[in-house]
Amino acid sequence: MPRLRIVLVGPKFEGNVGAVARSMANFGIDDLYLVDPVCGIGDEARSRAKHGNGVLDRAVTVSSIDEAVEDCFLVAGTSGIVAMGDGNYTRMPVPIGDFAQHCRGYRGNVALLFGREDIGLYQSELNRCDLLITIPTGKECPVLNLSHAATLVMYEFFKEGSASRRPEPADRDEKERMFDFFNELLTAIDYPENRREITAVMFRRMMGRSIPTKYEYNTIMGVFGDAAKIIKHGKRWG
Repeated sequence: MPRLRIVLVGPKFEGNVGAVARSMANFGIDDLYLVDPVCGIGDEARSRAKHGNGVLDRAVTVSSIDEAVEDCFLVAGTSGIVAMGDGNYTRMPVPIGDFAQHCRGYRGNVALLFGREDIGLYQSELNRCDLLITIPTGKECPVLNLSHAATLVMYEFFKEGSASRRPEPADRDEKERMFDFFNELLTAIDYPENRREITAVMFRRMMGRSIPTKYEYNTIMGVFGDAAKIIKHGKRWG
């Protein structure tokens, strides 16, 4: 299984941070990042963490999500809101059980982003994620407490255990270059400007679900490069 990094974005209550750290210790996870936290790590957090205080001692505080996920090959944002229909694909998450199974056999860091206790992740932050994951719940009360949600997500990964190694996936820098190429291609073909952002997010989500290998990445980049040459210079392939 990949190495999980728990990223709490703008947490407001140190009790929740401590409870998350306790669950991380339960499942053998020690990589905790706090992005621009409102709360500190004080007595309440340490009381709630219990045997997870070592996780709190090693926690890294940063000012942006980009810093927190810099060395992660895959970034999954959590969302309690499930939007159905083709027009809402930017908020259509994958059930956590399916995502955990899909990650079996991969190595490297996978970042799991959890948003603020009251409003979750901003839309701009969700758009930076490779894909969204959700925990199936009842429709009457779909949004879980932060620490409860994190615990369930970690459990789904833990129960998957180990698996044979898969081909090395494209890393984050490679995928960001691919997304930049895709955006340049949209510009080059005069794709409607009012649709470029959501189309770029759709492409990012598609790549996030598929977890492209380095070989697949190089192949896609070759196609984008040839397309750019044809558009810019009228040069035919071959």
